[in-house]
Amino acid sequence: MKVSVVILNWNGQDFLRQYLPLLVKYSNLPEVEVVVADNGSTDNSREVVEQEFPSVRYLQLDENYGFAEGYNQALKQIEAEYYLLLNSDVEVTENWLEPLIEMMDADSSIGACQPKILQTEKPEYFEYAGAAGGFIDRFGYPFCRGRLLDVVEKDEGQYNESGEIFWGTGACLMVRSSVWKELEGLDAHFWAHMEEIDLCWRMKNRGYKIFYNHQSTVHHVGGGSLSYGNPRKIYLNFRNNLFLLYKNLPPVLLAPVLVSRMLLDGVAAVQFLVTGQVAAFRKVFMAHIAFYRHLSHLRKQRKQLLSQAVTQKHPQIYRGSLVWNYYARGRKKFSELNWKP
Repeated sequence: MKVSVVILNWNGQDFLRQYLPLLVKYSNLPEVEVVVADNGSTDNSREVVEQEFPSVRYLQLDENYGFAEGYNQALKQIEAEYYLLLNSDVEVTENWLEPLIEMMDADSSIGACQPKILQTEKPEYFEYAGAAGGFIDRFGYPFCRGRLLDVVEKDEGQYNESGEIFWGTGACLMVRSSVWKELEGLDAHFWAHMEEIDLCWRMKNRGYKIFYNHQSTVHHVGGGSLSYGNPRKIYLNFRNNLFLLYKNLPPVLLAPVLVSRMLLDGVAAVQFLVTGQVAAFRKVFMAHIAFYRHLSHLRKQRKQLLSQAVTQKHPQIYRGSLVWNYYARGRKKFSELNWKP
């Protein structure tokens, strides 16, 4: 098989009914299959797929493993040159798949690539989770071309140029299966959120490239599993960001960056408290406690990853502070950072 388009589904029967028809239609290419890997759903997802979409392969997992380990379990059972991780709330467009395949075929050093991702409800705007390709700043804050923190840009063709990025979104990510296996997939300890950034960072430390392809476009609902302000999501984002930094930062930057990030997290926690978001305030501290509880395991991971790294210098990491530029200098668009990766 050339490409396996794999949706990790959890109680997403409505999304499957809505978005599988176009996915099946526009993925009808030689050596391409569509797979729904079910992550322990309790709704009628299985019946929907098997009765309404007979061409789609249905793969049943025995429990809800979370996003990261769910994909690990699913892809162990799938053989293809390229895996395409796709959220169930993504609407694909005509000719969405061919440019991604062509890009991967043309350069074996590309470990993963993503398309342009626009909003479903407002398709003239970029979508929060991915937009036109992801980056991080020196303190580990993720951002995209087309989205800085909570501000998304209108798509006016300003990012209609394919190029190298730091991370691609797990909402729609094509991954070379040989690289996936080499890195042993996603880190299950993340459960969900930022696990794709960790995967891409590990790829880049091994010498692989991550690319954005503007010739492919999909639309994403976003927040299908957890809404953006959900306390559980806040907890995972704060905890997983510390995981991300500890695992992948070069030795010379580990202490200063980690301490700085923890102080910035403290500022964020106070801001939550001042604005009455008590649950969010608590989740930040719970995230830090969880980080310390995982420290022994993280040390082992870091030691192994450092021994395997071939480079830790990446021009796609913004050396400034995203938070400072956004709040103190009022820079709300990628172009206003005056930075070209």
